Amino acid sequence: MITDPISDFLTRLRNAQHAHHEELTSPSSKVKFAIAKILEQEGYIEGVKTEEQGVKKDLHVKLKYTANGPKIRSIKRISTPGRRVYRKSYELPRVLSDMGLAIISTSAGLMTNKQARKRKLGGEVICEIF
Repeated sequence: MITDPISDFLTRLRNAQHAHHEELTSPSSKVKFAIAKILEQEGYIEGVKTEEQGVKKDLHVKLKYTANGPKIRSIKRISTPGRRVYRKSYELPRVLSDMGLAIISTSAGLMTNKQARKRKLGGEVICEIF
């Protein structure tokens, strides 16, 4: 039984990149799909799609690499089930002087820290990526 599915997804992503896999398969959920879509829009992964197998849904993520190695150098879970981290719009983290990004869960859905700051929305800091 997985107590934190988002953390499990981020760990699978981190491990697959370090092992230089082409693709990652994980159980799907709306939040994981939204996180993967943000990573795709920001250029950290090549693509994401869901595949249904009866009742079960899987998330397929195509990983992206550069000449130096994996595109994602670090992915870190910030808010956990035991310790939720909420920030106001002016307190949102600046990851690597805004070269990286943080994924924020706001009242308007999941978005990056830059988008949330622009829309003046605060929320729960899910993870940081660079």
